[in-house]
Amino acid sequence: MITKILIANRGEIAVRIIRACREMNIRTVAVYANCDSESLHVKLADEAVCIGDHRLENSYLNENAILQAAVNAKAQAIHPGFGFLSERASFSKACAEANLIFIGPSAEVIELMGNKANARTAMIQAGVPVVPGSDGLVKTAEEAKKEAKRIGYPVLIKASAGGGGKGMRICWAEENLVDAFDQARAEARNAFNNDDMYMEKFIENPRHIEVQVLGDCLGNVIHLFERECSTQRNNQKMIEEAPVENISLSVKKKLYDVSVAAARSIRYAGAGTMEFIMDQNENVYFIEMNTRIQVEHPVTEAITGVDLIKEQIYVAENRPLSYKQNQLHINGHAIELRVNAEDPEEGFKPMPGKVEALHFPGGNGVRVDSYIYAGYSIPPFYDSMLAKIIVHGKTREEAMEKAIRCLEEIDVKGTVTNADFLLDILLSEPFRKNTYTTSLVEALLKGDANV
Repeated sequence: MITKILIANRGEIAVRIIRACREMNIRTVAVYANCDSESLHVKLADEAVCIGDHRLENSYLNENAILQAAVNAKAQAIHPGFGFLSERASFSKACAEANLIFIGPSAEVIELMGNKANARTAMIQAGVPVVPGSDGLVKTAEEAKKEAKRIGYPVLIKASAGGGGKGMRICWAEENLVDAFDQARAEARNAFNNDDMYMEKFIENPRHIEVQVLGDCLGNVIHLFERECSTQRNNQKMIEEAPVENISLSVKKKLYDVSVAAARSIRYAGAGTMEFIMDQNENVYFIEMNTRIQVEHPVTEAITGVDLIKEQIYVAENRPLSYKQNQLHINGHAIELRVNAEDPEEGFKPMPGKVEALHFPGGNGVRVDSYIYAGYSIPPFYDSMLAKIIVHGKTREEAMEKAIRCLEEIDVKGTVTNADFLLDILLSEPFRKNTYTTSLVEALLKGDANV
């Protein structure tokens, strides 16, 4: 049994993990950069260790400092949350070498699924539909030209080690391919120290749908239904909802079946997410697997009643899953809103500053995951997300009304947030009618609310 966990993260996810651990009577150790000394996760943890300054390589990406903190604190396990070290195979290996439990899948699985080209090959072998694309890596611009001609324009050039939209370019015609390939490769090299590239057919105006899976060390794998994640800007999600109501049951069943089969084929243990895009004819294609907890996990928790963080810990303790597939059912509808300190009027420029006063919404079916409080100074060095507001209702319409009410109620003085822009999205005709795709936000920014 795990009795003490170090959380190798910050912000709302660190707070979320600490709260789950408290309910399990597990002691927690927070790590923090010196600029985060007043952050809520530091105040809530049983112990806290400063691991460096604000620079990521000196703090939240400093594997040695985090491992030393865990050993010194006599923690048995490390929970990486999302981002930072959560999908770094070397960190998972280092944990094992230090006799620490890494709360996540094995290093081998992280490595396999973290390399987009290798993951694509593994999914093809598992019978999962993938977007038509290159057979392995594309090493030169000349090779890219040949592959693009075979695949057919438009094509999507992608970094094999990519994520968050980095190292990715859309190319609509051959005359632009070399520049797009070189730009994507340079961006990938700078962001990931890895410029391996591959290519896929670009699916226009798709929907982004993902399936939550859980696996244990005994080979059991279940799905926890699907999430709609099509509300995005620059490939970054803004609003998520679960379940997806306007696709056929046969497509849902296919998504569930291939997701479970794929996770089982790689012997997946822990919480993971299979991500797909869907075209306008309901053809679904695998794009990647996230081998960690996701930002949007609360909408799945809301409709299933499953605490995914606790399940991650149970799996790390070599326990079987707490649920069998036939015990899981969808209850109502949930929507998550990502509230960021950013100014949509200034190109979504980050807006750090001191929170002079704060009011979060509440009420039946409302959950707020956050790490800020009145008097807290938002540092300028990290992701601008301040909070996630999760609403749950009997129907999508009820959840929508709660989400609108929450955005009208939230008040963060001392900074600018994207709350009004999120409200514009909810009130747009495509979102209200549930006909939107990944092009919605871009259309709204151009002034077209009817796309």
